[in-house]
Amino acid sequence: VQLQASGGGLVQAGGSLRLSCLASGSIFSIDAMEWHRQAPGKERELLAAITRDGSTNYADSVKGRFTASRDNVKNTVYLQMNSLKPEDTAVYYCNLDITFYTGTYLLTGNYWGQGTQVTVSS
Repeated sequence: VQLQASGGGLVQAGGSLRLSCLASGSIFSIDAMEWHRQAPGKERELLAAITRDGSTNYADSVKGRFTASRDNVKNTVYLQMNSLKPEDTAVYYCNLDITFYTGTYLLTGNYWGQGTQVTVSS
């Protein structure tokens, strides 16, 4: 299983970006998913989580501005980011629990994307 994150870039304050995280491999299902970010000199921050049962939670810092979603057919998860602020500048990471085929049975593992840089200018 591999994850490929994309969609980061440079945007002005107030703008929007949509991050994608594509999972590839012998995937049976994407279970829980999370988006995190890490700004320089700061600890990694959990932004959004969608649990196996579909419950969604957001950090207060992004609530009302960011929306996490998933496309089970495309094995892709998304983070729509609106009303971006300079303090949103960070490297953004997806983290997925994925059930995959081994050829004989199913296993579930936790995987991180490689990170995508988001820079918001004032």
